[in-house]
Amino acid sequence: MQYRPLGRTKLKVSALCLGTMTWGEQNTQKDAFAQIDRAKDAGVNFIDAAEMYPVPPKAETYGETERILGNYLAERGNRENWIIASKVAGPGDWLPHIRDGKTRFNREHLTAALDASLKRLQTDYLDLYQLHWPDRSTNFFGNLGYRHNPDELITPIEDTLEVLDDFVKAGKIRHIGLSNETPWGVSRFLHLAESRGWPRIASIQNPYNLLNRSYEIGMAEISLREQTGLLAYSPLAFGTLTGKYLNGLLPEKGRLTLFSRFSRYNNPQAQRACARYVQLAREHGLDPAQMALAFVTRQPFVTSNIIGATNMDQLNRNLSSINMGLSDAVLEAIANIHQGQPNPAP
Repeated sequence: MQYRPLGRTKLKVSALCLGTMTWGEQNTQKDAFAQIDRAKDAGVNFIDAAEMYPVPPKAETYGETERILGNYLAERGNRENWIIASKVAGPGDWLPHIRDGKTRFNREHLTAALDASLKRLQTDYLDLYQLHWPDRSTNFFGNLGYRHNPDELITPIEDTLEVLDDFVKAGKIRHIGLSNETPWGVSRFLHLAESRGWPRIASIQNPYNLLNRSYEIGMAEISLREQTGLLAYSPLAFGTLTGKYLNGLLPEKGRLTLFSRFSRYNNPQAQRACARYVQLAREHGLDPAQMALAFVTRQPFVTSNIIGATNMDQLNRNLSSINMGLSDAVLEAIANIHQGQPNPAP
């Protein structure tokens, strides 16, 4: 396993991070415990959760992922061996079960969210606390075409950072991160941290995969110049880059089979590009999933690649991707596919 600095902090995280959003929905607590043990054996020391998980989010399973992880930490008694990250949900009337669907990044809601997460996780602190998506209307979750609303009521970033600073001083969190952010948002958080002496963001958790490389435009430069590395989520584009959904296939227990609402990677241009990437991998004797993961992990702006799995075979293959090198011929072919169909699922 490789280990990389988490921003400018003293923490070093594994280049692969264990994702958790299926725990409590597609995976039981027993499954999750086995996944954590296997990841630990492979050298993973980094786990990413969220108060909203599991996905798809619903009232009856809200917080279950954190509860499962907390039960593991309490049972094993090895909290100090793990770097634990979680995320606070942003505004969204599509989440009426989270603070009545009116959650904001203000003192009241951030305090309630963090205290509840710590209780579920059965820990006194989080190593990394992330804002799951911005407290404003902007481009995330596949929304294209920025539409500015000057009258929108948003929580000032100054107010949010002041609260997070208090959390750090109280020892409840060690570091902060952003998720689903834009260049403007990241730049604003960095500027305020520097000018006011507030906590500096350590990471940015955004989507990044062969079908969505939009992070390379603007965000990658910020990550490298400011040491705010990417925690890449959806590196397999919801499993499509494994090839299991090609030609209209809907495998039993597949995420896109079970939850048709996830259509981001199902458009025709994404399917065409996906087929070409899968074919490329097979032509070179590579596992398509491992090739896709290796491509993400090797990027210089990536701090950690968040892998997820619903069974041990998937997890083992994903973990093994850390040892896969990509030849110049494969990288050139990937570049050619990308040039012909750039970012088909942004």
